[in-house]
Amino acid sequence: MHTLRIVLILVALGSAVVPAAAQSAPPGFLEEFDGQFDASASKLVALAEAMPEETYAWSPDPGVASVARVYMHVARYNYMYPDQNLGIAAPMGRDEYGRWEDEVRDKAEAVRILRASMDHVRGVVKGMHPETLGERTQLYGREVGRWGVLFQLIAHMNEHLGQSIAYARMNDVVPPWSR
Repeated sequence: MHTLRIVLILVALGSAVVPAAAQSAPPGFLEEFDGQFDASASKLVALAEAMPEETYAWSPDPGVASVARVYMHVARYNYMYPDQNLGIAAPMGRDEYGRWEDEVRDKAEAVRILRASMDHVRGVVKGMHPETLGERTQLYGREVGRWGVLFQLIAHMNEHLGQSIAYARMNDVVPPWSR
């Protein structure tokens, strides 16, 4: 038991001073990000295209996000995370991408905005250099490496991809990749 306590103390002390190299992204992170992001983004856009226009106002319950709102939420965050957490300005102001969730209900407009937001993320990542991924930034009040913001983009999109799959199934829409 005494040995275990010493090991735990040494591990805790060692993790308190993390060398800069340990804070950087894993080798090949940007390539892996591209693959993961593209896989999820293509599914979300394909699902948005497969959903009939009349389902865009549908919500599973009062007070729960509609189909259109979910897609616009993902699009907003695809601009917001790079803007607010990486210092990479969106091509439009925060007011514009901030209003989409409340205002956009048209399928064609929603798909266009969602697709453009995915292209924006791809452009952001293409402009990043692997050696800068370990630079520190803020994300939800925590200090993280810039790579953590990119990781959050995928996690966020995948959360809402799952939600969108459930919405599609509830509306008798089979996701295109499942046919």
